[in-house]
Amino acid sequence: MSERVVFDGVSVTYPGMSAPALREVSLEVPEGELLVLVGPSGCGKSTFLRALAGLEGVSAGRILIGDRDVTRVPAKDRDVAMVFQNYALYPQMTVAQNMGFALKVAKVPKDEIKTRVGAAARLLDLEPYLDRKPGALSGGQRQRVAMGRAIVREPQAFLMDEPLSNLDAKLRVQTRAQIATLQRRLGTTMVYVTHDQVEAMTLGDRVAILKDGEIQQVDSPAAVYDRPVNAFVASFIGSPSMNLAEVDVVDAGVSLAGTTIPVDREVLAKVTSGRALLGVRPEDLDVVGSGVAITVELVEMLGADTYIYGRLSEGPLLVARVDPSIRPALGSVVHVMPSRTYLFAAEGDQSLLG
Repeated sequence: MSERVVFDGVSVTYPGMSAPALREVSLEVPEGELLVLVGPSGCGKSTFLRALAGLEGVSAGRILIGDRDVTRVPAKDRDVAMVFQNYALYPQMTVAQNMGFALKVAKVPKDEIKTRVGAAARLLDLEPYLDRKPGALSGGQRQRVAMGRAIVREPQAFLMDEPLSNLDAKLRVQTRAQIATLQRRLGTTMVYVTHDQVEAMTLGDRVAILKDGEIQQVDSPAAVYDRPVNAFVASFIGSPSMNLAEVDVVDAGVSLAGTTIPVDREVLAKVTSGRALLGVRPEDLDVVGSGVAITVELVEMLGADTYIYGRLSEGPLLVARVDPSIRPALGSVVHVMPSRTYLFAAEGDQSLLG
């Protein structure tokens, strides 16, 4: 039976570390939701998952699964199933034996083990491989076996720690789709950890972005993309990353390389220092007849899209996603203007748009 997961002011501090790996994290994952935790390496994603699984001690706060406080409950008694990036299969066992091993240890009757393993195998298209050993399987098949081992336990929550990181690009896309379909069919609460923001945007009902052990924003994929709460979220979600540049506030807008970018006066009124951080997504940066001048340093042609990387005379590199018919020469000067902008406090810690 699926249950909600609650972190209530949870902190985790490792011995010998001055800063906590998780800092007062409060978050609720409703029953049946697929929540994706995403962030750069070292931000606390795996610590969050390990604390939920009972593999890491909590320094402060409490963890609930359903209405049960499991903060001090041993891992084996938490009724969660974890899928790791390295599969962790027993090489000497067949697929069926791997999938049913936890049930065998729990002394579940053989007939029930066979029934559960068979049902999971059908769900994951693993029936032809039940008598094979992991060494005879592809990476994608091994990962499905690892998921099947979790499914047969019928846990209250699935925990997935970067399960696709060992797969090639094509298999990642295929397996990602299978995980999303599987979660919808099972309706089980799932917490999925990844460093890949494409996975986060395509898999999750909601996305939680972490930085330095703190949650920056929790929202739907569309909301974190369209309404980031700060410059970190804005630049982390999206590929290529959002263009960010420090700008001066001028009458009716902000000045970027001597060109005025219009900004609503209500937004400008929130700027307290005379300077702000302007954000523009690559798809919102248009090549125009006159505007912000950039010197082209790189042109990437990807078929349906072309990315132009251009340097301001004084400032950062800007990326524009343009129609593939636009192919400026390297070293040439093109002019760009944003069709949509984001504005953040100069420190980048707060969006000024909402």
